[in-house]
Amino acid sequence: MSETTRISTLDGSKDFMAYVARPEGEPRAAIIVIQEIFGVNAGIRRKCDLLAEGGFLAVAPDLFWRLGEGIELDPDIEPEFKQALDLMGKFDQDGGVKDIEASIKWARSHSGGKNVGAVGYCLGGRLAYMTAARTDSDATVGYYAVGIDELLGEKHAIANPLMLHIPTEDGFVDKDTQKAMHDGLDDHPKVTLHDYEGMDHGFATQFGKRRDDENAELADKRTMDFFAEHLG
Repeated sequence: MSETTRISTLDGSKDFMAYVARPEGEPRAAIIVIQEIFGVNAGIRRKCDLLAEGGFLAVAPDLFWRLGEGIELDPDIEPEFKQALDLMGKFDQDGGVKDIEASIKWARSHSGGKNVGAVGYCLGGRLAYMTAARTDSDATVGYYAVGIDELLGEKHAIANPLMLHIPTEDGFVDKDTQKAMHDGLDDHPKVTLHDYEGMDHGFATQFGKRRDDENAELADKRTMDFFAEHLG
């Protein structure tokens, strides 16, 4: 069952929209699904639906709401891809993490106090790393996170398990950045990195030409196993 709801900001002064997918019966845990630069589009909603089928309460907050509510873009349409890049440049990432924190708080209360994790893609992968470092997310996963080398100074704050999926031919994350991620995080007791040889950014997208079925299914299985272990 799916619906949209509204979640209050941490200070309670405003609220924002979120897509919610509920499992049949009581959820085993909750997961915040962190959007790409394309908004809470059909692919992100489908990620939520699949998590709900796995027994999780899945919540995708509209993190671009300060730039315009309900933005949905298609990465396979060039003008919309360019619009998404423009939005990413204007987006307040620190504010976005606070909205993710508010979503975690909402999910805890609406799941009966169950564990709450997070999974993010692209920009959401970077925000997932920030979420692991700055919030009480019980377990966090990032797919093709961008710019993690800039955030390694926060790694000491990662107290709960974090998994990152890294495509080796990511057009937005060069080899030096990938090396910096491994050099900085391979020995972290809470962090697991998985490389995907020959894969490009967006390989695990739910819909569209960027997807690679074999590697997407492998990454998603690792993610589900990770959440089963750390969330319940």
